[in-house]
Amino acid sequence: MSNNSNNLQEIFLTQARRDRRMVTMFLMNGFQMRGYITGFDAFTVVLTSDGKQQIIYKHAISTIVPERPVPLTGQEERDA
Repeated sequence: MSNNSNNLQEIFLTQARRDRRMVTMFLMNGFQMRGYITGFDAFTVVLTSDGKQQIIYKHAISTIVPERPVPLTGQEERDA
């Protein structure tokens, strides 16, 4: 297995980006940002909201809360 398949952070960010899930990002200073994750690398996350892109450094992020759960197994989300 590759390292990427075991990296929960990468799985979460990739699924949220692919599924275009709205997220609320809480920063360490308490500020909240809402938008879609459109990219990320080892140090940053690109959040797009109202057509504007913002690069947020990962060390400034406290929590990311998706509007709906993000499947972490790689399988498609099942309807209840």
